[in-house]
Amino acid sequence: MRLVYHPAGHDDGLRVALVELQAGRWMQARELLAGTGTHWTLRTARTQLLAVAAARSDVVDVWLAEEPDSYDAQLMAVRVAVERALRAQRQQHPHTLDFEARARRAALLAARRAPYDPVPWVCLVALAQIDTRQLRREHRMNSAEPMLPSGPWGLLYEVNQRDPYNREAYHRVLQFLMALEGPFGASLASVFDFGRSVASQRPAGSPLLLLPAYAVIEQRRRSHADPLWRWQWAEDPTLDYSLTAFHDWFLKSPVDQRSLADLNLLAYALWAGHRYLEAAEVFEAMGPYAAREPWASVHDGSVGPDPGEALLLRARAESLSARARRPPSAGPPL
Repeated sequence: MRLVYHPAGHDDGLRVALVELQAGRWMQARELLAGTGTHWTLRTARTQLLAVAAARSDVVDVWLAEEPDSYDAQLMAVRVAVERALRAQRQQHPHTLDFEARARRAALLAARRAPYDPVPWVCLVALAQIDTRQLRREHRMNSAEPMLPSGPWGLLYEVNQRDPYNREAYHRVLQFLMALEGPFGASLASVFDFGRSVASQRPAGSPLLLLPAYAVIEQRRRSHADPLWRWQWAEDPTLDYSLTAFHDWFLKSPVDQRSLADLNLLAYALWAGHRYLEAAEVFEAMGPYAAREPWASVHDGSVGPDPGEALLLRARAESLSARARRPPSAGPPL
């Protein structure tokens, strides 16, 4: 089948708004966010993806200039400022700290204007990964978990007060831990501890059950030469985490709240763990939509123009084939 790489996935409204933003038009984004309201899961995901599309232009500045009283326009300006700050850090821009300070001020103003909204606090958590030496006090708070390093735990608490187990906030903390300078940045111990700690709380229907799997992918990126790496997906506790995410998140979550990144990771984890029947269900839910990761990071170095895509198609074909060979009386996967 022909794969479609688009961050909106099955979210048709978001797809249209992204196209419009890239063309310099903001009306569809305004309508989309107005319809999203206080659905925090969708609001967090949609504003983040809209900001990625808008960060290379002044379209949000034009929106804010035309509607200065619009909170959605103000929030999107915050999102764009954060995206630019993070991009400046990745590119080692000499004025990264100026970008960060500007985004931080904007996020604090939005948080003051809408104290019920978790998104400005998610933005503040995202900016923490720029402060790799933890110079700001709010980035070196002690954790309630003794195995975890100091970090932006107070900011994460503020997010949880407004939207418990917000997916992006926890992934931003994961990125913060990976970016830390010093002993915690040099090893994956804190990343695994964080992922396991969150997953052990088993938030009902939450994609955060996949955090340990994301930690395993980070291990792969750092030790890609290990020929036995794939087999750990079929062993405890890695397989247990994958199956828990399948049963407690995938089977229970609304279709429009599943991110493509999470679906692709879960499909890979189940396939690599030899749970082909469960993987087939995830691939079917994905439809034609796909993400580059984790496939680009976990392929075996096969030749070809896109070995990551080749692995995805292979995993999909093997999973669906295994389900087609399953006897009708076998019952649902356990």
